[in-house]
Amino acid sequence: MEQLIQLDYSLFEWIHHGWQHPWLDAIMPYWREKTTWIPLYLLLAVSLLYKYKLPALYYLLVLGVVVGLADFSSSQLVKKSVKRPRPCRETALSQPTRDVGVHCGGGYSFTSSHATNHFAVAIFLFLGWGRRWKKWRWLLLFWAASIALGQVYVGVHYPLDITCGALLGSFIGWAVYRIYERQRWRIPDFCDSSVPKA
Repeated sequence: MEQLIQLDYSLFEWIHHGWQHPWLDAIMPYWREKTTWIPLYLLLAVSLLYKYKLPALYYLLVLGVVVGLADFSSSQLVKKSVKRPRPCRETALSQPTRDVGVHCGGGYSFTSSHATNHFAVAIFLFLGWGRRWKKWRWLLLFWAASIALGQVYVGVHYPLDITCGALLGSFIGWAVYRIYERQRWRIPDFCDSSVPKA
């Protein structure tokens, strides 16, 4: 375990200090911030409701359940059990974290709720997009991974935090989708792999 923690420290310092670049310093604090993506969420919700009506409302409610489960699992169950300090509050690191204009936060570090939540959403949408958006759905995983890495870059999480958060979120997204796809109120275009891709 000690070796794993030391490796985690080394990877953190490599990303947080080694990837240092002015344009990343300018972009990452906003890219990893959940409120940055609110316009995209609203656009997705309005588009779905316009096209699918009541089934879309059910879909969005299930997506809300995905986020709720992911956030509760990470923030309330895992973090409060493990109680790992954030890197921006850790004294064992060989170098202090850089100030990129991001508040350190008062909670614990493991697991990253940003990684858990975004991977839960990404996997849920990834599975649902099926063949219709087969090529484009991979961008969802890139989106979730880039936000998770942003947490390490700005100094509020370790690589192990985002890795385990991504695994936890992916499992939640997968499990909820498997339940959703069996419901009669589901959106066929999102669940039926026989639907031709656009």
